[in-house]
Amino acid sequence: MFYDEIIGHESLKKHLQFSVENGRIPHAQIFSGDPGSGTLLMALAYAQHLLVSHLESDTATYRQNLQKSEHLTHPDLHFVFPVASNQDVKSKPMSDLFLPAWRKFVAETPYGNAYDWFMQIGIENKQGFIGVDEAQDIVRKLNLKSFEGGYKVMLIWMAEKMNTETANKLLKLIEEPTEKTVLILVSQDAAQLLQTIQSRCQLVEIPRMSEAVIEKALVDKYGLKNFEASQIAKKAEGDFQKALQLLTPSSEDVYFEALFVRWVRLAFSAKGNKKAILDLLKWAEEVASKGRETQKSFLKYCLEVFRQAILLNQNCKELVFFESKDAKFDINKFSPFVHPENVFSIFELIKEASLHIERNGNAKIVLTDLSIKLTRLLHQKNRSA
Repeated sequence: MFYDEIIGHESLKKHLQFSVENGRIPHAQIFSGDPGSGTLLMALAYAQHLLVSHLESDTATYRQNLQKSEHLTHPDLHFVFPVASNQDVKSKPMSDLFLPAWRKFVAETPYGNAYDWFMQIGIENKQGFIGVDEAQDIVRKLNLKSFEGGYKVMLIWMAEKMNTETANKLLKLIEEPTEKTVLILVSQDAAQLLQTIQSRCQLVEIPRMSEAVIEKALVDKYGLKNFEASQIAKKAEGDFQKALQLLTPSSEDVYFEALFVRWVRLAFSAKGNKKAILDLLKWAEEVASKGRETQKSFLKYCLEVFRQAILLNQNCKELVFFESKDAKFDINKFSPFVHPENVFSIFELIKEASLHIERNGNAKIVLTDLSIKLTRLLHQKNRSA
């Protein structure tokens, strides 16, 4: 019930329970945490607690309301999340049109991120967003009387996906809340929200999970042996969804590694090699055809591999967990080319490319530019060696 299914964060659970039981309930809050930290689950548990807080426990009404909230069908629990048109919703996509898929997503992928959600509804080649029509619908719903006589809760997941017009409309609701209404904004990066919204909401920060917490969960819930669970916990880096993915590596991981290996090989050989440069252009065109969310996920993957390479270069072998599925790619042989003289520039270039793609930059141009610059950086000498 409520917080029982959430892994870790025991002190935060107690704090949230105490605040509800003692009536210390801010009307607008931001639950912020990195992907896989359980931010959505924590917000849902808090919302479920609010929805039954006015009822006497051990009554039929309490149990009915609890069951509806746990199934995400409570009439006073509303959801908004990023969407886009797909094969079923051709125009004017709204969160309400995707509620069956949302309930399935929460049930099956409670620690999932935005990309997992976009995959669920078949828009992985698009950028989901929260449009202004959603803001108008939020205002309409929260102006209605509470169906069950308690709180009305509006949970906005991935709130940073609101466009400016949507955020400005929401700001008015935050400044002039209706009675017994609670707004919960769930975000992976609260800093992306309008400053005016941040300043008017109470921030609840959900930290990354510790290795010990993830290891225990993998042993207790999934029956792993301690050593195997420990290895996965290290690789997960506080992201429980990543830990679950490491249990059964996906075809996407294999594809991303193949893309990365081909990319760095072409980039290294492109110096003075016209054919390799042409192949790099073809590589950029291939990645650009995959959709923006896939491109961003791939660039995130690249950052991780480069990070593993620099750790190996700096003799931090105990922190390196990369295991290539390509027998011809050896990170030990690759790591000398990633060193203190070039690694920070490589990180900045990849992050900048991801930002440009997120802001609808021409992906082929962005990736081509990144590839040419990577060619120069991989040939940069390590003067500190």
